Amino acid sequence: MKRKIVFFIILIFLLLNCAGSNGTYFTLIPIEKEIELGKIYIFPSIDQYEGLYPEKEVQKYISSIGYKLSSYTSRKLPYKFYIVNSSQINAFALPGGPVLITRGLFLILDNESQLVGVLAHELGHINYRHHVKILEKNIALGLLLQIGSVFLPQNLTGELLFNLGKISVALLRLKFSRDQEREADKFAVLLAIKTGYSPQGMLEVLQKFKKMEKTHPPEWLSTHPLPETRIKELKIYLSTLKPSGYLIKDTQKFHKIKKLVLKTKKSYEYVDKGKKVFKKEKFDIAEKLFLKAVKLYPKNTVAHTYLSFIYLKKKNLQKAKKHIDMAIKYDPQFYTANLLGGIIYFELNNLSEALALFEKSKELIPYKGVSYYYIGRIYEKRKNYDLAKNYYKKALELGPKDSKWYKDCQNRYNRLIYLNDNRPFTF
Repeated sequence: MKRKIVFFIILIFLLLNCAGSNGTYFTLIPIEKEIELGKIYIFPSIDQYEGLYPEKEVQKYISSIGYKLSSYTSRKLPYKFYIVNSSQINAFALPGGPVLITRGLFLILDNESQLVGVLAHELGHINYRHHVKILEKNIALGLLLQIGSVFLPQNLTGELLFNLGKISVALLRLKFSRDQEREADKFAVLLAIKTGYSPQGMLEVLQKFKKMEKTHPPEWLSTHPLPETRIKELKIYLSTLKPSGYLIKDTQKFHKIKKLVLKTKKSYEYVDKGKKVFKKEKFDIAEKLFLKAVKLYPKNTVAHTYLSFIYLKKKNLQKAKKHIDMAIKYDPQFYTANLLGGIIYFELNNLSEALALFEKSKELIPYKGVSYYYIGRIYEKRKNYDLAKNYYKKALELGPKDSKWYKDCQNRYNRLIYLNDNRPFTF
């Protein structure tokens, strides 16, 4: 009997294709699903941190350092590297390859080896599959294995899309254990040396965070615990290494790129001030601050997006359109800008452009009901009631139920059901 149980367990593992990439451990989530998770949640993550920083030269530089590092890693994955607009001091990775660093964190770094340390640390989490291990413990395995292709979100049921949203919440709040942080620290040090960089960069970043912990704790610390022992252990580990040859501490390129980002800092400071008064619904004051931001830096997609929302609220649709067009021009993958753009064009009765933007927003984040609701509205206006009904149904499945649009969606769906079968309906 015991032999049968053991055989059955081994068979399950084989069927799930669960061998780890380095052969040292088993995982229940196959590598293709891990990569799929990264693809699905990269745009929600970018959106949460206010979109991509719009300077291509800066993005290219971050990617070049990232790709150089990843070429020396054992796991060959579709790595991607991004710098995002947020002033928060943070960096994080997603399963299967994506790595993000905030503009705020980049600006506090002093040299290129520190940047290498940050990116290499996040690559450590990916290479040790830390995200996947945590998800396997906390998320239903069946749900993770059911994930469909990110390129075909329209084929997923409302229930599956809803569950994708639940995984998103869990994934973006993952808190690594102390052991996992130690693994990532050591990985970062060794990877820096392999790539020809000084391994001191990682230690310098941790020491910098430690100094900031009491007065201005970095967002990074909320998911990457930093006990005093971690710095001590890394110092001891570094003392055991005897790398040979010249190791890069800094480059002129790093400082050239940092200077470019520093030029836009004042613009984003106006954005941060504007966001504070915006939350208090002091829209006139917020408008002035966001206008100062775009005057200083015309590519400030965050300021343009907030301005478009304010002008939409004031029913000044042409001004709203002007600013949202700018936001999408400089960051075509910015979910919030695409969604807001769809609403503005819908209000302007430009249904074709609105539909394209809602389809784009649905592609970027497939598990938010609002895109489906507005697509339903467009098809209802075009008298394609069957399609409208289907989109309303999916929007209702996804929610959230406390959204302003939800009750209207429910009413419209019930009305179309009534028109279809002439049955009485209730609100």
